[in-house]
Amino acid sequence: MPAPSLRRRQLTVLVLLFVGYASYYFCRADLSVATPLLVLELQQHGMSADAALIHVGAISSAGILAYALGKFFLGGFSDLWGGKRGFLVGLGGAMCFTVLFAASGALPLFTFAWIGNRLTQSVGWAGLLKVSGKWFDYSSYGMVLGVLSLSYLVGDACARQGMGMLIDAGYGWRSLFGCAAAVVGLCFVANAVWLRESRALLGFSEPIVNPTNLYASTETHAPSLRALVSPLLRSRAFLLVCALSFGCTVVRESFNTWTPMYLQGHLGYTTGHAARLSAIFPAVGAISVLLAGWLSDRMGLHGRALLLTVGLVVTALALMALTAVPASTGASTVPLVLIGLVAFALLGPYSYLGGAFALDFGGRRAGAASSGIIDGVGYFGGVLAGDSVARVSVAFGWQGVFVALAVVAGVAAMAAVCLYRTQRAVHSVASVSL
Repeated sequence: MPAPSLRRRQLTVLVLLFVGYASYYFCRADLSVATPLLVLELQQHGMSADAALIHVGAISSAGILAYALGKFFLGGFSDLWGGKRGFLVGLGGAMCFTVLFAASGALPLFTFAWIGNRLTQSVGWAGLLKVSGKWFDYSSYGMVLGVLSLSYLVGDACARQGMGMLIDAGYGWRSLFGCAAAVVGLCFVANAVWLRESRALLGFSEPIVNPTNLYASTETHAPSLRALVSPLLRSRAFLLVCALSFGCTVVRESFNTWTPMYLQGHLGYTTGHAARLSAIFPAVGAISVLLAGWLSDRMGLHGRALLLTVGLVVTALALMALTAVPASTGASTVPLVLIGLVAFALLGPYSYLGGAFALDFGGRRAGAASSGIIDGVGYFGGVLAGDSVARVSVAFGWQGVFVALAVVAGVAAMAAVCLYRTQRAVHSVASVSL
């Protein structure tokens, strides 16, 4: 049981990381919420509605690709330069590039600013993981990372609700981006002043890491990023988690990006109402993350893979049900319930991948690198959620989008079964050797 003073410090770290990472999503949800307004503005400049939608999808895909590259190639630097520094880089970059986006007036500048925003944000979660690993014992990873994973869902939901109200009040999309930058700026200052890199720096003992992590045989620092990531890439279980991240992120980013447009264009809600209703996805996901985190610490690694399997099967079934929803004027609650079901089944187990799993694999030495690779591979898949989803929706309608996402979820469920079997085999061998 941690001493009272340590518990207070840990609570402070949790609050700073939670609020700071929640603010990141004000500078991500803004493009999704503003998409109907951007499409309208592009139409006013002579572009067709379909072409405008595809252009916004291309901007989104470019940003997700930059985010994936940053996760993959920059995430590990938090293991070398410190988690707090990486976390602050993400906050500062999000603020500056969001302001640049709002000041822009042409598609090339929009694209550049969105790429810069997502690239700098890509180091934020790895920094958060690195700081968390230096403050908490591995026995609490599931709950701690579950709580911190709530940050991006709460931030997303609050951003969408707030921006929806601004739209209803008559504000344009540039005002949404300006407000988002202001929120992130306040969080940057708070974390720069009060966040501490590790509990050891304040005189507390080092946290206990998972004894089965891939770096358990040594506590020395890796001399290079290559030496840091090599044990990860040789692990079959780690590679399966990367594959799961790819599939889950395709589905998650599709809903994050296109839910407001689906609710407005297919179901007939107003732009502001669609923005507020799109908060259903992160809000329901928040409940799922808390429940999944609580179960994770009690069921162990086998339980995580099992919950991933069940969640992905339910996700695939809910997506297939969405294909049967006809275009309407927003009277039916069925599509909203199904969107909530996808969020509940997917987002809780998804939170394991770049969180508790990453720290379990990376331990004290490579938690940030592990998280960066897992999330990076995932967001390579997330690139499909922008331009590709826009093109599928134009060519085949939203039913075609949901069929494609259901297939992705089904394949991911099979990967989760393989992960479950791999972990059981590995831990059975470990038990026999002991």
